[in-house]
Amino acid sequence: MPEMNRGHHHATFLAKAPPLQTLLAELKQGLEQYWTVADQILRPAGVALEPPGRESFAWQKNFFSLLFLYSYQRAGIPSRRRILYAATLQCLRGMVTGCDNLLDDEYKATLETDLPPGGYRFRSVVDIMVSDRVLFQILMDAAGKGDIPIDRVTDAAAASMRTMTRSGRQEAGEEAGIDTILAPDVILESIHHYKTGILFQCPWDIPLTFETITENRLAPLLEGLYRIGMGCQIMDDMVDLAIDVEKRRHNYLVSLIYHDGHAAEKDRLNRIMRTKPASLHASHFPEALHQAATRARLLLEQGLGTLFWPQHRKLIPPAIRFLEKRIGMSALMNEASG
Repeated sequence: MPEMNRGHHHATFLAKAPPLQTLLAELKQGLEQYWTVADQILRPAGVALEPPGRESFAWQKNFFSLLFLYSYQRAGIPSRRRILYAATLQCLRGMVTGCDNLLDDEYKATLETDLPPGGYRFRSVVDIMVSDRVLFQILMDAAGKGDIPIDRVTDAAAASMRTMTRSGRQEAGEEAGIDTILAPDVILESIHHYKTGILFQCPWDIPLTFETITENRLAPLLEGLYRIGMGCQIMDDMVDLAIDVEKRRHNYLVSLIYHDGHAAEKDRLNRIMRTKPASLHASHFPEALHQAATRARLLLEQGLGTLFWPQHRKLIPPAIRFLEKRIGMSALMNEASG
C-alpha cells in the first residue's frame, strides 16, 4: 500500500507540472491531426477508424512524446511547429510500434479500427502503412500553408527513416538468435546504442530538416534523450530477462551475470537456463540486479538532468518513478535499492 500511495503522489506531481500542461495541449492538437488524416486515408479503403477516447490523450500514455516536445521547446522551436512535430511523432510511434509488434509477436494498437480483432499481424501492417502515409500528408499540408518549405518535404520523409533503419538493422541481427553473450559495456555500446539510444534521438530527424539549431543548444538535448533511452532499455532487459533468454536475444542483465557476476549467480543462471528458462526472474540475481538498477537510474538521472531546465529538475525523481512503474520495474528497483 505505501508503494501505491507513493506512485500516486509522483503521478499527481507530474500531472500538475506547468511545462507538462503547456506541452500536453500542443500534443493533443498534433494527435488530433494524426487521427484526422488517418481517417481520411482509411475511410476510402473501407476501414472505419474508431474515435480516440480520452485516455489516448492522457500524459501517462504519451510521456515520451512529451519529453520529445519538451526538447523542441528547449531548442526554441515555436509552438505552431511543435504541434506539427507532435503529429509527426505519432507517425513515427505508429511505425515503430507496428514493427515491434511484428518482431515480438504481440499487438499494441496505434489505430483502433473495425478490422478483425484477431488479425494482429495485419493490424500492425496497417498501422505502419497508414502512419507512413499520414506523415507525408501532414508535411505536405504544412508546406501548403507555408509553415515549412515544400522543397524539403521529401528530405524530411527520408530523414525519418534513417535512424529507425539503423535501429531496425540491429533488431534484425537478433532475429535468428545470438550465439555469444557479449560483455556488458559491449552490449551498451554496440547493441543498445542502436536498439534504443539513437532511437530516442530520431524524433529530431524531421525537425532538423526545417529548423536551424546551434550545436551548443542541440547537443545536450540529444545527449539527454540518448541517456534516457539507454536507461529505459536496461530496465526493459531486467523485466524481459526470461523472454530474451528464450528467444536468444542480447540482454544486459544476462551479460552482467555471465561476465561480472558472483560464482553463485553464474551457477544459478546456468542451472535455470538448462532446466526452466521461462522461470528466470531478475530477483534471482540480487548482485547483478543491483548493478543493473544502479546503472539504469544513473542514466535516467543524467538524461533527465541534461534535458530539463534547472527550474524543472525537481521533476526528475517523479519522472523516474513513473518510468519504473510504466516499464514494470517498480518492485525490482525497490528490491535492488533495499
